[in-house]
Amino acid sequence: LDQVGADRAVVGGHSLGGYLSLAFRIAHPDRVEGLILLDTGPGYRDDTARAGWNRFVDKEVRRLAEEQPGDESEGWTRTAERILKQHDGSVIESLPAIDVPVLVIVGENDKPFRGGSAYMADKIPDGELVVIDGAGHSPNVTHREEFDRCVTKFLARVVMP
Repeated sequence: LDQVGADRAVVGGHSLGGYLSLAFRIAHPDRVEGLILLDTGPGYRDDTARAGWNRFVDKEVRRLAEEQPGDESEGWTRTAERILKQHDGSVIESLPAIDVPVLVIVGENDKPFRGGSAYMADKIPDGELVVIDGAGHSPNVTHREEFDRCVTKFLARVVMP
């Protein structure tokens, strides 16, 4: 935001990017005008569930690191672990305190994220849930027109009320 001279913005992301958008909102609440969360989960409140996620991250990061060339794999692994691992429930616990409009979009067939998306929209005071029929994890790719309509309508409400 600083690079482009913006004080505030509507911040959004897909999957992990949506989770990172929520984390950005916690760290910089004064910089976020609204959020767009696409096929995103809110993280885990429960220590056991969070530990299970972190074990999955360890396994996936090791697998993906093997695909990185030479010396790059070590740095890539450390960065990926820092980004992906969840150390506490701060993101999921912050949902009721989010005081900006939030658009939560999820594909009808993205079963791993349907529940989390509904939960976020319910807990965020100005949260709106849109389920895109027939879509999976990337409706921004597979159902572009409907995705664009939802985002445009949301931005018109938030940026140009």
